[in-house]
Amino acid sequence: MYQYNAQDRSQLESRREIFERQIERNIEGKLSDEDFRPLRLQQGLYIQRQAPMLRIAVPYGMLDAKQLRTLAKVAKEFDKSYCHITTRQNIQLNWVQIQDVPSLLKTLAQANLHSIQTSGNCIRNITSDPFAGVAGDEIFDPRPYCEIIRQWSLGHPEFAFLPRKFKIAISGSKEDRAITQAHDIGLRATLNSQQERGFQVIVGGGLGRTPILGSVLSSFIPEQSILDYLTAIIRVYNLYGRRDNKYKARIKILVKSIGIEQFKQQVEQELVHIRPHSQQLSVENITAMMAHFPSPAYRQFDQTQLAQLQATHTEDPAFLHWFNRNTKKHKVHGYRIVTLSLKNAKAAPGDVRSEQLEVIADLAERFSFGEVRTTHQQNIVLADVPVIDLFDLWQNLQISDLAAPNIGTINDIICCPGLAFCSLANAESIPVALKIQKTFDDLDYAYELGDLSLNISGCMNACSHHHLANIGILGVDKKGQQFYQISLGGAKGTPTQLGKILGPSFAASAVPGIIEIIIQTYLRHRQGLERFIDTYARIGIATFKEAVYEPVN
Repeated sequence: MYQYNAQDRSQLESRREIFERQIERNIEGKLSDEDFRPLRLQQGLYIQRQAPMLRIAVPYGMLDAKQLRTLAKVAKEFDKSYCHITTRQNIQLNWVQIQDVPSLLKTLAQANLHSIQTSGNCIRNITSDPFAGVAGDEIFDPRPYCEIIRQWSLGHPEFAFLPRKFKIAISGSKEDRAITQAHDIGLRATLNSQQERGFQVIVGGGLGRTPILGSVLSSFIPEQSILDYLTAIIRVYNLYGRRDNKYKARIKILVKSIGIEQFKQQVEQELVHIRPHSQQLSVENITAMMAHFPSPAYRQFDQTQLAQLQATHTEDPAFLHWFNRNTKKHKVHGYRIVTLSLKNAKAAPGDVRSEQLEVIADLAERFSFGEVRTTHQQNIVLADVPVIDLFDLWQNLQISDLAAPNIGTINDIICCPGLAFCSLANAESIPVALKIQKTFDDLDYAYELGDLSLNISGCMNACSHHHLANIGILGVDKKGQQFYQISLGGAKGTPTQLGKILGPSFAASAVPGIIEIIIQTYLRHRQGLERFIDTYARIGIATFKEAVYEPVN
């Protein structure tokens, strides 16, 4: 992963010192809360219901063991000994005190961690495929380009105060695990007819109260020109994006209002002005960045030994369930990609305790070259685990409640903090998620249902991407009462599609039962081992609507 140099650390320290003075002035009453708000937001500091929340940047989801231990340390010293993984691959601390933030940031900086641009109307954390660099379907590794764009965007003076927040995702594989269509800008790796590297550029995606999937702006932009193209896109948005209405300020609204062709013309016109001051990437620039992401020193394994080992381990049904659900094929023979589930009945989805972070750091050093990735699904990935070590790893994970074999099942719920913490939320998310997990706690039943995504958001901001779930749940306020709207048919990846609202919303107590009716309807109509999303596509939403609402009528 990228290693900070002296210049990086100096810039980080300068930003930290400036923010420390801003905090001091706010506490002393010399900087009003109103004037302090945009400054603290660009440092990832929110004022939430219970306490301030600090969002820590995890660029494209990568962390090393030292950083994990630092996160464990700050969670113990400045929070309640746990932290939360977001769908943007970042880390949130929900119980910090403003006066402690300077010390917290100083501790983070020692491990090259910070909170800069994790909020505010600027370019947010760059996200990517959590399997980047190890996926078998990868066209090329997107991480060097993620880092190039991170460095370009961090502290960019022209784009510090955009009309609204701005999100970029980059995918290097055929399967779009970075969900590029749901971002302001999505970049997908591709090769032209000469096998030269470049990106398909998607623009105008986003969820929230107006969910829109992005449109293709260009089918191929050479890798050397990507910063110029991004600059042109964001400059057009900065010039013409709405600033009078925050609900209409996202780039998706601009693209939709003028159309993708007109937007493309404006981008091309802007490129004419940019080219005399081009940020064209040289071969040396790209090669130097690639050097930060070398392939690890993979071991060679005897095929016969691997086969015998696999036969022995698969005799344990519990391990076999975990292997089938929580590990994926690696591009290197003899290795697997392992996902550690943060979804169990003992904690909110995506929460991880300090002691678990320390265990994961130890296991990463022992089994996966000392690195991990956070995921959009609010889990953690060990990307390079030898097959011969899987059984040993699994046994260690069981001790720390990190071996739940439920990845991709109905229990692998994405859930925002909701009304328990967030000042924007209309309804609770975590209690509903835990009740659904309890309803489907029979793993044999969950396995019978197969691949099935269920996401819960506490408000229209859609932090949990409920629009992209097979079953999406949205908390809404009805005259001071919490209700939940359900949507069906969403999907992320290849393809990505938005779910459709099933009908009128339900009280919280009714939601687990309604989900059970939806599941039973799926089981009655599916053919063979057909996935939920495929059954839904074949029979349509009307069948589910009838099953849910007809008994009431």
